Amino acid sequence: MNEMETIQTIMKQVDAEVSEKDIDVYQEAAAIIRGGGLVAFPTETVYGLGANGLSEDSVRKIYEAKGRPSDNPLILHISARAQLDKLVREVPAYAQTLIDRFWPGPLTMVFLKSDLVPMQSTGGLDTVAVRMPKNKVALRLIEEAGVPIAAPSANVSGKPSPTRASHVAFDLSGKIDMIIDGGHAEYGLESTIVDVTGDVPCILRPGSITKKMIEDCVGTTQVDNAVPTDSATFKPKAPGMKYTHYAPKANVTIVRGSLDNMVAEINRLAKDSVANNIKTGIMATEQTKNRYECGMVLVVGDREEEKTIAANLFKMLRGFDHKEIENVYVEAVEENDVGLAIMNRLYKAAGYHIIDV
Repeated sequence: MNEMETIQTIMKQVDAEVSEKDIDVYQEAAAIIRGGGLVAFPTETVYGLGANGLSEDSVRKIYEAKGRPSDNPLILHISARAQLDKLVREVPAYAQTLIDRFWPGPLTMVFLKSDLVPMQSTGGLDTVAVRMPKNKVALRLIEEAGVPIAAPSANVSGKPSPTRASHVAFDLSGKIDMIIDGGHAEYGLESTIVDVTGDVPCILRPGSITKKMIEDCVGTTQVDNAVPTDSATFKPKAPGMKYTHYAPKANVTIVRGSLDNMVAEINRLAKDSVANNIKTGIMATEQTKNRYECGMVLVVGDREEEKTIAANLFKMLRGFDHKEIENVYVEAVEENDVGLAIMNRLYKAAGYHIIDV
């Protein structure tokens, strides 16, 4: 597919619980995957852009459609444990324990790859990221396709990840063959990625499966906190480690501090922004939504239920784009459990533009 070529993107809606009345949709989508095409589909995390993960030509189309750098690895999605053994060289005992506890679910593991997996799927690395999604629509599609499906988020590279089929259509309509609309993504943040090639698991990307949950399962767990982002020679172990992600068109500023100090500083920044005739937005929480004095205020969720913030984060960032907001001010959350995953995405969306108060 060259840069000027457009294709007719098919949009089909299916029952999130998976119904036999939708079997024709799954068969059509699976045929597209096997034939080398691209199908966007829901998972419990975000929508994925799927292709045959064992076909170099098919995988190459993912990079082209997204505008994704070719050295940024993809995740292979499977529907049964037995499929894993063909894709990897070994499954450490602690990795099998994680599989037993968290699959199917929002946990991706990085293994040493087998010769079956093409380098195109792994960003040129000797490792492969694999997960078994919990979403019933995703599992049915993988089963019908009969191949592992390589699937990064179904968005233009660098933009907020899609949590609804409409987000996918906005970004990729005319660039991919089909979009399966299975409703909104439950978690709203991409999967936790854990490297299992070492003696102990190492978290490469935080997500809904937290460090504490993994440690409760298998003991000592590391977190990779020293990932360079500005080196052309850096080889990422997992998606999202090297390139700017999740960014709306607006300039995003994160404000960190006590709740009262954050609100006061955001009010000050927003007033200055509005005074300069700049379209201004504020990403507030249920606890602060009535404390802001100007700008467009969107409520991302409840601080006491951080999963609600995770589920709505990308939707809110896209919402500011839809309203053509130029400056966005965001309240930080505590960096523990799911909060670590939320802030990981926000730091990248803001280009690490942070104000401490």
